[in-house]
Amino acid sequence: MRDYYELAKPERTLTNVLTAAAGYLFAAHWHINFQSFIALLLGSTLVIASACVFNNLLDRQLDSRMGRTQKIALVEGRVSVTAAGLYAAAMAAVGFLLLAATNWLTFAVGVEAFLSYILLYGWAKRHTVYGTLVGTLPGGSSLVAGYTAAKNQLDWAALLLFLAMLSWQMAHFYAIAVYRFNDYKAAKVPVYPVIKGIKQTTQQIIFYIAMFSVIMLLLSGLGYTGYIFAAVMLALSLWWLKKAVLGLKVKDKPAWARGVFLFSLTVIMIFAVMVATGPILP
Repeated sequence: MRDYYELAKPERTLTNVLTAAAGYLFAAHWHINFQSFIALLLGSTLVIASACVFNNLLDRQLDSRMGRTQKIALVEGRVSVTAAGLYAAAMAAVGFLLLAATNWLTFAVGVEAFLSYILLYGWAKRHTVYGTLVGTLPGGSSLVAGYTAAKNQLDWAALLLFLAMLSWQMAHFYAIAVYRFNDYKAAKVPVYPVIKGIKQTTQQIIFYIAMFSVIMLLLSGLGYTGYIFAAVMLALSLWWLKKAVLGLKVKDKPAWARGVFLFSLTVIMIFAVMVATGPILP
């Protein structure tokens, strides 16, 4: 049971479901239709978990060459390819039925995220240095799906939420790539620091955190959230930015990158809470 649970990448699944919930509450201003809200949460959980299992299936040869993934069930054969495929397909079938119970726009966002993660990102991370950027498309879709489940429309607010997730993901995953530099290099995965160097990656991390900070101000400046959201998120973003800038000076890059990565987890948790409550706070 633990092997099947871990194949679904529970940490990644949970993060995406939390942002989906936040997007819904943001759009609905807490006027909750519990049928659509529960369908969104359960459907998103199953679709995301399914995509993660399919991703593990496609990456099993790659995972066998990386130290941090050599022990997963598919690599060691504790779960067969057939069993994992059936497991993923069953979750996808039920998950998409639940998403269809919200509205067809949310269903379409779910299909886009599912296919772009498995196929588009699956190809890009093996063949281009911009694989991480491609991966922000499915990664930012959960927040948008939550928004569309409540509003059944795409607008400027949805775009800003997506760009916020894009900038967070870029900084978050570039920090992981620096921290796990040797793993990616040994596996011949063309992540940004391996191809462009750690210095340029550090500059990119700083840029994307700065972008995240600006989007936090825009959400309040355009009236989607109040000043409490702006104050909390700007303070948090600037603290994160300060940690990132230290990377231009420190010598122990893996330790620095690990710190930036760990702090990004705090950022996304607080961001989800503030997105959910921002529209109803002063």
